[in-house]
Amino acid sequence: MGEQFCDVGRGVTLCYETFGQRSDPTAVLIMGLGTQMVAWPDSFCEQLASRGLHVLRFDNRDIGRSTHLPGAPPTTAQLLRRSKHAAHYTLADMADDTGALLRELELAPAHVIGASMGGMIAQTLAARHPLLARSLVSIMSSTGRLWIGQPKPRLYPLLLTAPPQGRDAFIAYMERMFTAIGSPGLPRDVDDLRELAGRSYDRDHDRGGPGRQLAAIIASGDRTSELRRIEAPTLVIHGSADPLVSPSGGRATARAIRGARLMVIEGMGHDLPRAVWPTLIDAIVENCARAGGVSEHHRWRTRYSARQTSPIPAGHRAAGHRDRGFT
Repeated sequence: MGEQFCDVGRGVTLCYETFGQRSDPTAVLIMGLGTQMVAWPDSFCEQLASRGLHVLRFDNRDIGRSTHLPGAPPTTAQLLRRSKHAAHYTLADMADDTGALLRELELAPAHVIGASMGGMIAQTLAARHPLLARSLVSIMSSTGRLWIGQPKPRLYPLLLTAPPQGRDAFIAYMERMFTAIGSPGLPRDVDDLRELAGRSYDRDHDRGGPGRQLAAIIASGDRTSELRRIEAPTLVIHGSADPLVSPSGGRATARAIRGARLMVIEGMGHDLPRAVWPTLIDAIVENCARAGGVSEHHRWRTRYSARQTSPIPAGHRAAGHRDRGFT
């Protein structure tokens, strides 16, 4: 199905696309910092769909064809100080966007899969809206703890450089970026990368959006205690050679979530090369199965629908209350 749009409230409209049969359990794919939904490649989504999942991918706010919000991105000085005052929203707001998308499309509950910042959003959704998340897969992500999952120092000059203007220059920049952060122990997909970079540029080249997303990560701080509330069957996947989010981020995530399984993929960096797709897809499908098959999927849908139509007792939405799936 082609790209469509959904108003998720609070002035945000998300661009999304689906693959597979709507009657199958939904798997929502959440992409990372400054990265559009097309970074979940079409063929990857189609292969997941062929394994019995209804795949939903979308552009987060401030990227791609979803709503871009007003406000200046953080300055370099604010980023280096990790100032929380530069943020216009947080990861919780982005998780609320995802939850609202699932509700508006009547696809809740879903198997939630996130990569990098998308993993942080997925974790937050599973912690704050447990009835929306049947299972969780967090890929090359972290907990937000300051000394965990940090980039290699050699990457900072590249990370603090804004993408250049112009399509060809942007493609060259993305090739340099993924040469630096990609998988050193696996075959490189240069043609795939260049095609993705060109497609991404054609869809959106707002230079301020990624900065506002990064400010949201910083403002959200250490989420370790929140992760301990996650109840969904969880798989944490991390590359052994990830220079952008060091493997300590994956280990800390797995430790924080009760019952989480950790899978370390040798030679994988901070990307999703074709060479690891069979491993990733098998692992995602297996983790979805931990949440039960089709009959369990329908039981979850019934349970979720019942909670959505139940009256909310007075005071139930008091400050600090953990949302159990109500809007």
